[in-house]
Amino acid sequence: MKAFEFRNPTRLIFGKGQLELLKREVPKYGKRILLVYGGGSIKRSGLYDQVIGLLRESDAEVTELAGVEPNPRLSTVHKGVEMCKDNHIDLILAVGGGSVLDCVKAIAVGAKYDGDMWDFVERKAVPQDALPFGTVLTMAATGSEMNSGSVITNEATQEKMGWSSPLTFPAFSILDPTFTFTLPKDQTVYGMVDMMTHVLEHYFHLDTNTHVQLGWCEAVLRTVIETAPQLVEDLENYELREAIMYCGTMALNGFLSMGLTGDWATHNIEHAVSAVYDIPHGGGLAIIFPNWMKYNLHVKPERFKRLAVNVFNVNPTGKSDEQVAEEGIQALRDFWSSIGAPSRLADYDIGDKDIELMADKAMRFGPFGGFNKLQREDVVAIYKASL
Repeated sequence: MKAFEFRNPTRLIFGKGQLELLKREVPKYGKRILLVYGGGSIKRSGLYDQVIGLLRESDAEVTELAGVEPNPRLSTVHKGVEMCKDNHIDLILAVGGGSVLDCVKAIAVGAKYDGDMWDFVERKAVPQDALPFGTVLTMAATGSEMNSGSVITNEATQEKMGWSSPLTFPAFSILDPTFTFTLPKDQTVYGMVDMMTHVLEHYFHLDTNTHVQLGWCEAVLRTVIETAPQLVEDLENYELREAIMYCGTMALNGFLSMGLTGDWATHNIEHAVSAVYDIPHGGGLAIIFPNWMKYNLHVKPERFKRLAVNVFNVNPTGKSDEQVAEEGIQALRDFWSSIGAPSRLADYDIGDKDIELMADKAMRFGPFGGFNKLQREDVVAIYKASL
């Protein structure tokens, strides 16, 4: 293992009926609240009215920013920053899925910065301060409710990039699985793919003596695999939603990656696709990750074999590590297809005309990947295999 320090300051509030604790948490930070949410599903579900009611009971002064996009845009971040500064906001409250939470993280640092927060994404500046923010999660997927990462799309330049700061952990996050009941099947599937790829990004690393971390990863993956087929047929099953919501948080809150450096190349490759085509992030990952796996199988075949045997129950008897690994990769592809995830870029009407453009965007900061450092020609090859 690598030497490491671990810190996660987010207060995680998990379970049915926990929304009432907004009345305990919000007053800790002040009365002026910026409420941020997406396209209106929280109003249709009744969650908006519950949140507003609890904020009023807390004597909060609420300003609202609605309409955060599925791939949150820099222009929306700019609106939120302006609202925070104009209204002297004390606390931002994100109600929604990972996109809303990512947007709020960007607003939080932008509100305490005199320049454009895109400077942080481009690594031109480092955040020195941030507004506190809390979250009420409505989609299990990104783990943003308990980590400091964020992904923002600059629509003007067609760039979509991840960034993080120690200042952008949520102060608190309320996770009630019932708030995910109204999530449609396709979004539920994308969320489960996303959390599985987070685990896989940790799983493929080159550090040694990480048996505990690998075991944790395998346990989360097995839980999603066991739960997902049931959940897509029973979207309002509390126990199934509860298990998936917990998996999504654990997949990317730092617990699985202590002492190791994961790969994260596939996320970078997919970000370039959704920057150009604005496709669902989970859908793009379902297409690209198995192709990344095939392309990098030679690096450490025994790790792929372990995944195949321990997670997908592939029988290794009489087979080479490579053969077992290939069966495991196909099992992952088949599993994702079985729950309704796409398998080719053609499923989104994406052909080869923008491969070079997407490769340029993926290479924005040079070669990348903790498991195998990818060059531009590698990225192009993975895109072509994904068509």
